[in-house]
Amino acid sequence: MAYDYEYFKKEVYALTTIDLNAYKEKQMKRRIDTLIAKHKVVGYDKYIQLLKSDKAVFEEFVNYLTINVSEFYRNPDQWEMLDKQIIPELISKFGKNLKIWSAACSTGDEPYSLVMALSRHLPLNQIKIFATDIDNQVIEKAKAGLYSAKSIASVPEDLKKKYFTQVGPSYQISPEIKARVEFKSHNLLKDTYPTGCHLIVCRNVLIYFTEEAKEEVFIKFNKSLAPGAVLFIGSTEQIINHKDIGYTRKSSFYYEKA
Repeated sequence: MAYDYEYFKKEVYALTTIDLNAYKEKQMKRRIDTLIAKHKVVGYDKYIQLLKSDKAVFEEFVNYLTINVSEFYRNPDQWEMLDKQIIPELISKFGKNLKIWSAACSTGDEPYSLVMALSRHLPLNQIKIFATDIDNQVIEKAKAGLYSAKSIASVPEDLKKKYFTQVGPSYQISPEIKARVEFKSHNLLKDTYPTGCHLIVCRNVLIYFTEEAKEEVFIKFNKSLAPGAVLFIGSTEQIINHKDIGYTRKSSFYYEKA
């Protein structure tokens, strides 16, 4: 039998439920080959045997796939407002089929947090999040759905127990949450924006943009939103001229399209 990369991916999935198909093959193979060489084993089959027999090697491998993550439920008080006030208002205004866009979604922490927050109000099969980022590698990581303990620290305990499985030192998000998010590549400064959104979440990203670029994006977000829909931004951000570009301020991080 040829112990090729396809074999390796299947074995890894059986061991960890991590789907390596979600990662760019060329880059992932290169990283894994580096790890294999480090342990002086020859071939994927021998490395799989080592993963099965050596806990430290197994944990190192899983950790290797969970670098550079952001954070679930970042600023929990803001997510509490989303849960207690914003989501119920949106459902009463627009019904249960909400169109939600997680813009610049990074490694998926935010769109998956949104699915979990919405799951308190709606059946999972009625939830759909459109998530975009300019970086295809972080999108692949988001699709894999594997996170560090630190990354999921702020997730409410009941949701953590329900939707995460521990894999070595890391945590795998459940397939039922993953299934509610559609990931795509998107450039906020160049690409066409979706329309008729009821909620747009874009947090702690525009701080890296110039003032002109920020305003351009906030105007485009406004056009993307349905009247009465909401934009959720990061706690370090603010829309200084929000009234001029068509927003009403609900709180320091929630803005409604006027």
